[in-house]
Amino acid sequence: MFKILFVCLGNICRSSAAQGVFEKIIQQRGVEKHFSVDSAGLISYHQGELSDPRMIAHAKMRGYNLTHRSRPITQKDFEEFDYIFAMDNDNIKRLSRINEELTTKKVTLLAEYCTEHEAKIIPDPYYGTGKDFDYVLDLLEDSCTNLCNILLKELN
Repeated sequence: MFKILFVCLGNICRSSAAQGVFEKIIQQRGVEKHFSVDSAGLISYHQGELSDPRMIAHAKMRGYNLTHRSRPITQKDFEEFDYIFAMDNDNIKRLSRINEELTTKKVTLLAEYCTEHEAKIIPDPYYGTGKDFDYVLDLLEDSCTNLCNILLKELN
């Protein structure tokens, strides 16, 4: 089983949406039993909150139901999860402050898995417009689909 954690700053836009996108991909393929998926934030400001209403609305238009409640990342997450996917370089720096050794071993930028878009990061849409939320979802669909393909090949 692959244990995957998506991480962004507040866990109300990018990482919670990544979790929702990835969960739908594995459900559609009928491979949920091979994955444990969660998301977390680097700050606890939004702890217990659902995703940003704008992200929920844009995700819903694409068939995603975002029900995750924000939670802060913990030291235990570094030990529990096999893969931790950060949305941008600042996320990696902050993760490194929590556990430098395991950040080096387990953390990757999710955008590295994009195949249809040339993106280095998944940008934060929080202060943007609807187009920014849609762009983030485009990047998440691209990267999560490719990530799933790669991990499923490892099972064989």
